[in-house]
Amino acid sequence: MMALVLCLDQATKLVASAWLNYGQPLPVLPFLSMTLLHNEGAAFSFLADAGGWQRWLFLGIAMAVTAYCIHTLMREPLNPWMQTGYVLLVPGALGNAFDRAVFGYVVDFVHLHWGHWSFPAFNIADTSITLAACCLLIGWYLDARSRPEHES
Repeated sequence: MMALVLCLDQATKLVASAWLNYGQPLPVLPFLSMTLLHNEGAAFSFLADAGGWQRWLFLGIAMAVTAYCIHTLMREPLNPWMQTGYVLLVPGALGNAFDRAVFGYVVDFVHLHWGHWSFPAFNIADTSITLAACCLLIGWYLDARSRPEHES
């Protein structure tokens, strides 16, 4: 699953970079355009204009998160929601880390919008990270509900 998501992420970024003109939306649906953008920051372009040091910070965070997820998957008993969350988090982190290491920015191309509302462009790795976060939250909630309450 990790390899599939990582390959899908990298393949779609390659196709977007080859077929799309930078910054020019290609409408697909009334609320969806393919728009090639380069994000030097993190989510929602956080720290995009920080001068370049953020590239290495985000790359380091991605490597640490990946190592933690793999360690946890190999060593800890996890409920299915948490397993899925960690499995989705790894290719999301690695997909964007690869872009940062090779290009110095993350390739984004999926752009959701409606009227004057616009969501920042994203990619498959971002989607994988978002789904991972949802799965982990559900898993942590279910784990917390199944723990016996402590008597005071």
